[in-house]
Amino acid sequence: MLWDSSDVDHGQDSYSKSETAGRSLDQARAMYEDTYNGEAFRSERTQQDFSYRYTSTGNDDMTLRSSSFLGSLQGSLVPKDEYIVAWITDGQGAYDVDDQELALEKGRPLVFPTGRQFSFDMVDYRQNLVHFRAGYLEQVAAEHEGALAGPLVFDTLKVPAEADLARWKQTIGTAAKSVLGSEPSPLLHAEVNRMTAIAMLDTFAHTVTQVDPVLLVPRNARLREAVEYMHANARLPITPTDIAQAAGLSPRGLQQAFSRQLETTPTAYLRDIRLEHVKAVLTNMHPESGTVAAVARDWGFTHLSRFSASYAAKFGEYPSDTLRR
Repeated sequence: MLWDSSDVDHGQDSYSKSETAGRSLDQARAMYEDTYNGEAFRSERTQQDFSYRYTSTGNDDMTLRSSSFLGSLQGSLVPKDEYIVAWITDGQGAYDVDDQELALEKGRPLVFPTGRQFSFDMVDYRQNLVHFRAGYLEQVAAEHEGALAGPLVFDTLKVPAEADLARWKQTIGTAAKSVLGSEPSPLLHAEVNRMTAIAMLDTFAHTVTQVDPVLLVPRNARLREAVEYMHANARLPITPTDIAQAAGLSPRGLQQAFSRQLETTPTAYLRDIRLEHVKAVLTNMHPESGTVAAVARDWGFTHLSRFSASYAAKFGEYPSDTLRR
């Protein structure tokens, strides 16, 4: 494996290092279901003596993880609020995404489909993973690619070029050496996280939330700051006053800028951002893994009939149609 870690807990939110291991099938199955928002996990013994080991090292923005499972493990999961890259170093495995099976190759990384249910079948495997907090990777993507801090949609079926994979592997090796030994300084940890996040974005095909050309005009710099703040904090209960303060504008100035340049209001613009997030979730979600109402509430829409009407007006279909499709 590229990394390993020991049973250490530094007791700090900024850096943690942990290990879970044992020989109980039931405990292992429960741990993996809980960690990966899974359901209907099934585990059985194989010809090998069963054992499992799961380690995690890093901070809230990024963790390097390793998993060893000497047995068979199947089930389905839905990654939520994080982006995950994973590759096996031993054993066998396959993912089933949108009814298309992906056989895992040793050393070749794949991105989990965030927000979308998929199934897996793994046997006597060892695996390395990199977990990114969704908001963190989205913010790095906005800064690195000149986009807005919105949801990223990775093409899980597209195989990266060999040169890109080589750079990814080199970056992971550097990150592991920096993070897994002794606790890095906060500055070094931040730089390692950012370096790894950029490597992920450069390696795996994805789409980002594009910037409205109006926001690129120099005189609209404060308006762009407001829009970027809204995208980065769309999940939080922010107000027009919060947005104005973040952009260095008065509440009246904020209203005028949105009206003059974007022909809308800050409140309506924020609602549209949240609708985009809802659509991304519904597009990637299996119809049996959740409901439109639950996703709408998760993004702050309490009046479901108004939400449905706003969604249909913006996207030309009802949210239930998006989920079914």
